[in-house]
Amino acid sequence: MSDLKKHISDALKTAMRAKEKQRVTVIRTILSEFKKIEVDERIELDDARVLAVLDKMNKQRKDSNQQFLDGGREDLAQVEQEEMAIISEFLPAALTDAEVAEIVKAAIAETGANSMQQMGAVMAIVKPQVQGRADMAQISKQVKAQLG
Repeated sequence: MSDLKKHISDALKTAMRAKEKQRVTVIRTILSEFKKIEVDERIELDDARVLAVLDKMNKQRKDSNQQFLDGGREDLAQVEQEEMAIISEFLPAALTDAEVAEIVKAAIAETGANSMQQMGAVMAIVKPQVQGRADMAQISKQVKAQLG
């Protein structure tokens, strides 16, 4: 079992002992998503894949939050924000813009990319390094800026 997955399981036990209802619900949702992937793909999740799942769940909540705000449903938007906060606890610290720029610069140098046609190769190197620590849309903009 990956260390991160074990940490999340332990957090569930702690939340259950503390009778934190919403926290328990969100962590159970996270663990059920892990289980679903493991059963569907017949694999054991490693830390990189766990981060990818958490990142995806956080992005889904961010999108829902924005839709609820646009629709005037602040009550539902607040629930999404609270869920994002709980999921974010398990993600590593976010990268600064300077750190992202440095990672992108190194990936461009490694691939020898000099045009937008090679953006995919650069993204393939950058993505595993920044998974769960930076918004991929921002990464994409950074790569385009440095290649363009």
